[in-house]
Amino acid sequence: MKQRNSTINIPNILTIIRILLIPLFIIFLLKDMFHFALLVFTIAAISDALDGLFARYLDQRTLLGAYLDPLADKLLLSSAFIILAVVKIIPGWLAVIVISRDVLILLGVAIFALADINIEIRPRITSKCTTVCQILTIFFLLLDPKIPGADMIKWILCWLTAGITIVSGLHYTYIGMNLIQNASDNNRRNT
Repeated sequence: MKQRNSTINIPNILTIIRILLIPLFIIFLLKDMFHFALLVFTIAAISDALDGLFARYLDQRTLLGAYLDPLADKLLLSSAFIILAVVKIIPGWLAVIVISRDVLILLGVAIFALADINIEIRPRITSKCTTVCQILTIFFLLLDPKIPGADMIKWILCWLTAGITIVSGLHYTYIGMNLIQNASDNNRRNT
């Protein structure tokens, strides 16, 4: 991935806007203003898609963006799952699974930084599927449809999100353990 030095570009501006929308989103959720929360969430999700599109097609990938974009996603989704669990729209166990995976990933990145192990920050297919599933679940819950079978759809989305989030967490754990093992093997060979 080619990365530029200039950090002020359209993708990074969109990512910063997404981060700045998070407090507004939380306020709307806490005030039971789900339609406004849905609007803010939709704008944030669209900005997420656009920043990636612009970064690729305008060749505006930066190191800051590589770190800031997934952080913005994690902040938005974690906030949504925590607040939706607090107001009892989703089961608390689902929020725990989502947050635990994110903490696991951040802990892994911190361990690599402390151990001076270089890693390339790039999303995996399981991570992308997890993000899409989590976004769809939140979107559906905020939409609060009054259609027959809505409770069944909610149940399916919650379990699907839990399952794919767990698989993604295990996948990152496997990758992390391999990176640590490879770094350990390289250190032994070099000494």
